[in-house]
Amino acid sequence: MRTEKELEGVTLLGNQGTKYSDQYNPEVLETFENKHPDREYVVRFDCPEFTTLCPKTGQPDFGHIYIRYIPRVRMVESKSLKLYLFSFRNHGDFHEDCVNIILNDLSKLMDPRYIEVEGRFMPRGGISIHPFVCRGDADHKELEKARMATAFEF
Repeated sequence: MRTEKELEGVTLLGNQGTKYSDQYNPEVLETFENKHPDREYVVRFDCPEFTTLCPKTGQPDFGHIYIRYIPRVRMVESKSLKLYLFSFRNHGDFHEDCVNIILNDLSKLMDPRYIEVEGRFMPRGGISIHPFVCRGDADHKELEKARMATAFEF
């Protein structure tokens, strides 16, 4: 079981007075210590209800965001990640920008060994957009190259 000291930075989980930001808000992200930094393993998140706005028309865009990462020392707390992803609801950016922003924010927050973000957006105007971005440290450059190559497959 985790100690109170280990949970010091986790303030949103179990908080009944949670505020849902209606504007992009990376400050809501929280982390906790990885108790297994000597072992490589993958953490996967699946957000099937991601919404954002078209920066030109203001029309809503609906997508499915997948996040996968290999942690180092810090890990993202899932409720804070949910609130962060929901904060894109009134944010106007292209799909490609959203996945890159998410990757940049999570990389800065956690400094993972490897991270990838994939968006599968619903069609608008008859076209679906599925942006993919990944980043690996020096030990994971081959994984980064391999995953980027598979991103071209449908």
